[in-house]
Amino acid sequence: MNYRHIYHAGNFADVLKHAVLALVIEHLKLKDAPFRVIDTHAGTGRYDLASEKAQKTGEWRDGIGRLLDDTPPAEIAASLAPYLDVIRGENSGSEVRSYPGSPLIARRLMRRGDRLVVNEAHPEDAATLKEVFAKDPATKVLTIDGWSALKAVLPPKERRGIVLIDPPFEEPGEFQRLVEGLEAAHRRFATGTVILWYPIKDVRVVQSFYREAVALGIPKLLVAELFVRPPYSEGELAGTGLLILNPPFTLEAKLASLLPYLASKLARAQGANGRLEWLAGERVTSS
Repeated sequence: MNYRHIYHAGNFADVLKHAVLALVIEHLKLKDAPFRVIDTHAGTGRYDLASEKAQKTGEWRDGIGRLLDDTPPAEIAASLAPYLDVIRGENSGSEVRSYPGSPLIARRLMRRGDRLVVNEAHPEDAATLKEVFAKDPATKVLTIDGWSALKAVLPPKERRGIVLIDPPFEEPGEFQRLVEGLEAAHRRFATGTVILWYPIKDVRVVQSFYREAVALGIPKLLVAELFVRPPYSEGELAGTGLLILNPPFTLEAKLASLLPYLASKLARAQGANGRLEWLAGERVTSS
């Protein structure tokens, strides 16, 4: 358990993950009924981009650092607004020094009456997470294994909400655990939106993951992928993906325009692209 997200906070993978999380939350807010957000691998909640660890990799510069000064088309700006407004709210002026993780992004967007459950197993990160939410009665912080937390907190009493499963991928077998987590989440919370994040280095491993997910027989599975370089060589992370169970009906159209924009702005090499695919339930769309 050595993974520390501070080295990667605000990178291109965070941009996609957090932009989608924000869009799903905004959709849930269209109805008055309260909902719950559950984050199984939550991290610290907030990251200091001026810290030695963040500066060591500087990944945020090629992620969130490229977006805040851009002026995208109106449609893209509207899709990114919930996410970027939270980022700007954590910083003063144009300089980005603080990056909120998924727990804090979710909390900033949620309403009175909505509830947040966050879990982090790493002892130091869990302690920091508790400090971030120490005075927030609407947020419950757990400090157990993320996969155990998933089973412990579902279904939420609101019967509406989001489950974000964002493991560190520091141990073998994480893709298999994602499949098991997807099955468990659907079994306990069939009407909820579940977002599973994963890195893409070897596309053959990811395709195998897709096949296992499809074999579960779960309806409405949407894949969103973002590549900042072609995934054909060893080395740095080439792409990132989200497998989304029960995506809001508005999400596909937003991602169809958002993914090409992100690919163009966050590209690290020729061949950057975005892709949407319905594994189950709808049609196939590419971008």
